[in-house]
Amino acid sequence: MCLHDEHDQNRRGFLKTAAAAGLAVAGAQALAAPASASPLETTAGLDRFALTNVRVFDGTALTAPRTVVVEGGVIGLNPLGARRIDGGGAVLLPGLIDAHLHLKDVSTLQQLAGYGVTTGLDMACFPPALVDSLRRRPGLTDIRSAGTPAVAPGSPQSQIPGFPADAVLTGPEQARAFVRARIAEGSDYIKVIVDVPGLAQATVTAVAAEAHARGKQVMAHAISAAAAEVSLAAGVDVIHHVPLDSPLPAATAARYASGGRVAVPTLTVMRGFADLGIPGYDYANAEASVAALRRAGVRILAGTDANQTPGVPVHPAYGTSLHEELERLVHAGLTTREALRSATSLPAETFGLRDRGAVRPGARADLVLIDGDPLADIRATRAIRRVWLAGAEYSPA
Repeated sequence: MCLHDEHDQNRRGFLKTAAAAGLAVAGAQALAAPASASPLETTAGLDRFALTNVRVFDGTALTAPRTVVVEGGVIGLNPLGARRIDGGGAVLLPGLIDAHLHLKDVSTLQQLAGYGVTTGLDMACFPPALVDSLRRRPGLTDIRSAGTPAVAPGSPQSQIPGFPADAVLTGPEQARAFVRARIAEGSDYIKVIVDVPGLAQATVTAVAAEAHARGKQVMAHAISAAAAEVSLAAGVDVIHHVPLDSPLPAATAARYASGGRVAVPTLTVMRGFADLGIPGYDYANAEASVAALRRAGVRILAGTDANQTPGVPVHPAYGTSLHEELERLVHAGLTTREALRSATSLPAETFGLRDRGAVRPGARADLVLIDGDPLADIRATRAIRRVWLAGAEYSPA
């Protein structure tokens, strides 16, 4: 083999390894990041106010101009005596939810908040103390987290310095201890890295069964068509990413639908990896997979894989990438209404976040005021005027 061929082969191997590692545990830099010791961030108080003359996205259409009352961090009913804020006919959206990202520090939450992402669903971050330090920060993005994912021996993730040894599974008999350890650490759901080759089918299935027995949903990382098949066979709840190596066949999409599986395509990061020139990776396969899932009636959520992981070649930016994701989902075949629901009511329903995802009395006052009509042009979500998180307005420094 000539030196040029050897270099090319090494480059392809590196990129494929980076893709697997980066998409799977894009929060691994947390091991080296100390938990923030700063006090909780605060904003200007949870006063009582009434947003007047706003057109509300109700999950289907935009309402006629109306008034939305906020009191004590939730949406109320009575505007009498409330401070009035004239919306000027702008559109009011429920706070946006990113269904796949990787936390890093408080700046992560600040960036998300600034772009109207009021809830972030982390899909791998450790150690637990870091995750805990980012929870329940008033005036900033609210989070849920998988904590540490289950990985295979010899995988890129297992070789990260300090990666928890009990998350490297050699067989199904370790599933119970793994799941119980994550629950003890406070994980909101369980994450498993499904690569082929990687964890055996029996191990993935055992993790899913144990998590379900303990009342936890299971998230599966699957960046290939073969990994999606393993995930479906294991009975996971949510499958993250869509294949770049081949489109999901109609029959596979139908299995998503019949089993009630949820898809988080993360098209933004898939586009980034496809652009690296990895042989066999084609972004058209990702878009075709989304189209197949939609035709099959699968629930599709907006997620970005936003991360700041050193060594990973693709870093979707926190917050702004969710707006790109919505645009990519529309380009792949979703309607603008479906795209808006993919970042509001659908992730709230999927993850049991019953207090958000819609602008209705009693819900958290997670709100995004924008110019323009996102049902006519999804890019209007970028035209943000103001953001409220549980009733506290976020004002970037």
